[in-house]
Amino acid sequence: MGIIKDRFKAKAEQANVEIKEILKEHGSKKIGEVTLAQVYQGMRGITGLVTETSLLDAQEGIRFRGYSIPELQEKLPKAEGGNEPLPEGLFYLMLIGELPTQADVEHITDVWQRRSHVPNHVFATIDALPLDTHPMTMFVVGIMALQTESNFARRYKEGLNKKDYWDATFDDAMDLIARLPRIAAYIYRRKYKNNQHIQPDGLLDWSGNLAHMMGYKDESFFELMRLYMTIHADHEGGNVSAHTTHLVGSALSDPYLSFAASMNGLAGPLHGLANQEVIKWIYEMREELGTESPSKEQIEEYVQKTITSGKVVPGYGHAVLRKTDPRFTAQMEFGKKHMPDDPLVQTVWNIYEAVPPILQSLGKIKNPWPNVDAHSGALLVHYGMVEYEFYTVLFGVSRALGVLASLCWDRALGMPLERPKSVTTELVKAWLEGKDEIWE
Repeated sequence: MGIIKDRFKAKAEQANVEIKEILKEHGSKKIGEVTLAQVYQGMRGITGLVTETSLLDAQEGIRFRGYSIPELQEKLPKAEGGNEPLPEGLFYLMLIGELPTQADVEHITDVWQRRSHVPNHVFATIDALPLDTHPMTMFVVGIMALQTESNFARRYKEGLNKKDYWDATFDDAMDLIARLPRIAAYIYRRKYKNNQHIQPDGLLDWSGNLAHMMGYKDESFFELMRLYMTIHADHEGGNVSAHTTHLVGSALSDPYLSFAASMNGLAGPLHGLANQEVIKWIYEMREELGTESPSKEQIEEYVQKTITSGKVVPGYGHAVLRKTDPRFTAQMEFGKKHMPDDPLVQTVWNIYEAVPPILQSLGKIKNPWPNVDAHSGALLVHYGMVEYEFYTVLFGVSRALGVLASLCWDRALGMPLERPKSVTTELVKAWLEGKDEIWE
């Protein structure tokens, strides 16, 4: 492998063994208010952020300003003739903290339509990338190219007063949210539809316009986009994309820079890329079994094989949730209403019956239940969106609503630069031996 690489490998293997021994013996010891295991293992369960827009309960799931997903589906305004909530209404709720009226939602739709123009250089920058570039890379590059339009960056350079940080952040957030559907649709049509683009329709709502620009005409797909954009919008502040927006924004990086950083996190397979992995896994299962409609018994055998081979079943488990993700349930209800006989959707439901008992039998998994990613891809495939690499871009467009609303609150509340203290394993060992009292 090379001298330096070999040395690093040897050091890393030694450190891994050492840290595992430390955690085995001392993992439950408290360092201040947290345990040593929490310090080493992703800071799980450490309360260290304030996020006003939503709160995740391990048993109830996500609540946006106190409202559950079923309550949002009932109470938020809808498009004319539609049954699913408009994401504009959820954005209003997260930002203002109150349920919007129909007029409030229509106003936001109008504002986003007026702010939705994307400069030509953004498209030119995306076009400079090879066609086989992953859609999330194109998406992040497009956002970075759009950063030239940042009100915050311009006004800060001119000498923006601290009390007005929120104002410039708000304008950037509104502009960026307004423009994301155009960028996402452009990437989709460039990569998958022969570069044949569709101009926006100024009479449509935010989600409907995205569906239109991507080339879909089925009104029920418009409804799916409204639901999808609502339920993926926020998941409190500790997830990678939300935390990254907050962290980068705390350096007073403008919303374009902050959101682009968060999208790089969303692109990871342990975060937003998981919805892509679910469909890929199902396709592989169907191919190996030689059927589009595997039986529950066949699914159980394949799940066991997946686990035995040291892999995870994608779409199952969550860092916080300890029950079926309400976002999964909302999508399952949508499927039962619009596509009850779809073989792929039925397979998702059969997997839902098969997987939790198997994972529970292992005795090591805290949450054997499905998360939001376990269902979303199957609904998209039903409408012909088989390009599963693009799914995370849709997730990203939606997530902008929550993280940018939160960023406005960060600046309005004067949240400081985020800078947690870190330590070395050598210092941990010295503390365990009583030679250092840095945490006492």
